[in-house]
Amino acid sequence: MGIITVPNIKPENRKIKPMETVSIQLKLTRKQRKQDREKSDVKQTLSLSSSVTKVREYKVPGVGIVFHISLGKSGTLWGSDMSGNLVQTDLQGNQLQKIQTSGRDEGYHTVTQDGDLIYTDKRNKVINRTRTDNTITKFIETGDWEPFSVHSSHINGDLLVGMIKEGEPSKVTRYNKTGTEIQNIQRDDKGRGLYRMPHYITENINGDVCVSDWRKHAVVVVDKSGQHRFSYKGQRSGFDPYGICTDVLGHILVCDYISKTVHLLNQDGLFLSLLLTDQQGIDYPYSVCVDDKNNLWVGQLATNTVTVYKYLH
Repeated sequence: MGIITVPNIKPENRKIKPMETVSIQLKLTRKQRKQDREKSDVKQTLSLSSSVTKVREYKVPGVGIVFHISLGKSGTLWGSDMSGNLVQTDLQGNQLQKIQTSGRDEGYHTVTQDGDLIYTDKRNKVINRTRTDNTITKFIETGDWEPFSVHSSHINGDLLVGMIKEGEPSKVTRYNKTGTEIQNIQRDDKGRGLYRMPHYITENINGDVCVSDWRKHAVVVVDKSGQHRFSYKGQRSGFDPYGICTDVLGHILVCDYISKTVHLLNQDGLFLSLLLTDQQGIDYPYSVCVDDKNNLWVGQLATNTVTVYKYLH
């Protein structure tokens, strides 16, 4: 069984500051309703496979290690390494664009619903946007806070940004599509800091914000209002979480550096299995993401190869 800590919450005692409150309720367009119906149909037909199948491999030129992956539109992917190299490549391994950044081994880039690349610059405390025409603009200034990790919501296009600051508990800040700050998630209902290092960040299908915090040795999950739901601390002893993603069924997939595996959880933090181990040829998985065909993409330490697996059928 996995180790899960769930707070003892008394909702009536929770004091919510205005900035902590955010409305995720959207006026759904006809297109969004259609997409929701399609996702519901997919969920009803998909389930976990009894085995994991390797589908293909890709090389990411211009990087030595793939610490984070962002899948773009039109069959492209972005991969980053420890030296701040952020490279866009097509699926034939041809380099399309290379950006020098201040990022290292964190999940500091993401692709929006419109296909734009968003990446953080912690050195200059800004968040940049790269349009599909390759023009780079300064999108958001973050003041005294260093923007660390970032994720573009598939639900509503919001940006979720993991932030760090000397002498302060780390936080996750939510910005809407225009770059306006609308929510800060920093403390639990007892005033304790939720995060130490929001290394990688993602969002689940129910709006939960899932943070891989290697300094806490935990995956910290809050609901869309910022209320702490649970923390997952791995199996037995030792857990160093890195890359994290979710899928259309609400599973949480997270890389564990210590055991060199990918853990599979349900959306309530229940451990389901070690989805990938050395039996599948995995060696120190660092980055994970799921594509629109429900395949799992994995980047590893000491190689620029991204491996793609099918685990749902």
